[in-house]
Amino acid sequence: MAETESFDPKAAAQKLLSMSGLEGLRYMLAGNHPPPSIASTLGFTLAEVDDGRALFLGDPTDRILNPLGIVHGGWALTLIDSCTGCAAHTTLGPGVGYTTVETKVNFVRAITPATGQVRAEGVVVARGRTIITAEGKLTDSRGRLLAHGTSTLIVLRKEGPKAGDTEQ
Repeated sequence: MAETESFDPKAAAQKLLSMSGLEGLRYMLAGNHPPPSIASTLGFTLAEVDDGRALFLGDPTDRILNPLGIVHGGWALTLIDSCTGCAAHTTLGPGVGYTTVETKVNFVRAITPATGQVRAEGVVVARGRTIITAEGKLTDSRGRLLAHGTSTLIVLRKEGPKAGDTEQ
């Protein structure tokens, strides 16, 4: 986006909602929509998307350490939640959203700033009308597993009138 353009978050959200999930994420990747603030706050970016798949890259820094000098587990969990959620989002049509019901993560190795860039890849495992399940993996630059997990996501559709409803 050009620096001189004013950004209207409501209009931008409506623009994204008018696209399929895959189209919207590709629109963001092309630089037409700013990344969500959590990504810049926590130091990760969306790098690739495809149908049922999303890849983020994250840079662990000393801004996200726990008191023992290790990257806080919430950072890894957030990356898993983000990559699995976006993988699910790529399967949705225009006007359809999602939210996480549950994310479970297993931590395999400690992550420190010395770990270097981390890859977080999410892949849809099952997609139903209302529930999507996805798996996510965090790996380091050598391909070593750092954490893995699963997310259950609920599909959110605009509610229309139900059978038997009458307007008053």
